[in-house]
Amino acid sequence: MIYKAIGVMSGSSGDGLDVVYAQFHESGGRWEYYLEAAECFPYPEALHAQLQELSRLDALAYKRLDVALGRFIGEKILAFMEKYGLQYRVDLIGSHGHTGFHRPEEGFSDQLGNGAVIAAMTGLPVVAELRMLDVALGGQGAPIVPIGEKYLFPAYAWFLNIGGIANLSFHGEDVSVAFDVCAANQILNRLAMLKQQPFDKDGDMAAGGSIQEALLHRLNGLSYYTRTFPKSIANEWVMEQVWPILQQYEATVEDKLATYCVHVAMQLAQAIAEVRQQLPEAYQATSLLVTGGGAFHRYLLSCIQEALQPLQMQVVVPDAETVKFKEALIMAFLAIRRWREESTVRSSVTGARFDSIGGALWIGHQP
Repeated sequence: MIYKAIGVMSGSSGDGLDVVYAQFHESGGRWEYYLEAAECFPYPEALHAQLQELSRLDALAYKRLDVALGRFIGEKILAFMEKYGLQYRVDLIGSHGHTGFHRPEEGFSDQLGNGAVIAAMTGLPVVAELRMLDVALGGQGAPIVPIGEKYLFPAYAWFLNIGGIANLSFHGEDVSVAFDVCAANQILNRLAMLKQQPFDKDGDMAAGGSIQEALLHRLNGLSYYTRTFPKSIANEWVMEQVWPILQQYEATVEDKLATYCVHVAMQLAQAIAEVRQQLPEAYQATSLLVTGGGAFHRYLLSCIQEALQPLQMQVVVPDAETVKFKEALIMAFLAIRRWREESTVRSSVTGARFDSIGGALWIGHQP
């Protein structure tokens, strides 16, 4: 069976809206994909500012932003389809949206970017709100990409995505585990903005800094790191707990960048060691596929490689298209699984009572 789908992803780093078009072929439970088109659309300045500070919005402004982002996503999908000649070639759309409030311990996780608006604008079926059913079943609602990793990238067992938040996955024979390791690009980008740069290109600023041991100790002492998986990180927790530590510490931006990269690497090594301790089969796989914007950060990658040497893990960075658009690709895949009424979330990853078929389905209508 062949499916043609668009996937949309807005990550917590706020870099822009990733849109992909791919064809998926399923035969005997095995999946293959062909990524035909992909593009990242930057946010207008006003929309970007709201997304970065959404935790401060009142309820009315928050709902207005939900609709505004839905319209932006709809507009960009239509432009994307026009540019690549995709009219009448798309079966459905999978939209992750932009995470607003993620509070699984309180029973909710909310993604901005109204699915009904997208469906109305495009006239296509839209699968959105991919996390909430898992949360209602007692799960973390995150990460949701592991089921896509398992079926679309079967050559690997270990995965690291370095986006606004760095998350780690391991897929064994009978069980998958995945969880958020620590904040990543959203912190690195905010630090770079203090130097009037949108991000630390190639990690050059970090490479010029010095490690601040006292700052590193404070970051590593955050209580989140003592929790066992399944677990996940909310963007507001990052702004309330992590960012103030960096703001208050007296050091250059370069020193803070260098120190935070080492922090990410140390937490990743600790996370891998924890998975191996609980799942002995994880020792057998030694290749880690790294994607997300952080895979282009040379200094961060060098820190990770150094931290993983004692674990005898090899860092693998795939082609640039996979690095940039893996998560948007998986959103398209999750929409297909929702359409087929197959599980989109694994309870072994999130801690929910059982696997679930997540996602609200909005049926667009072509006049």
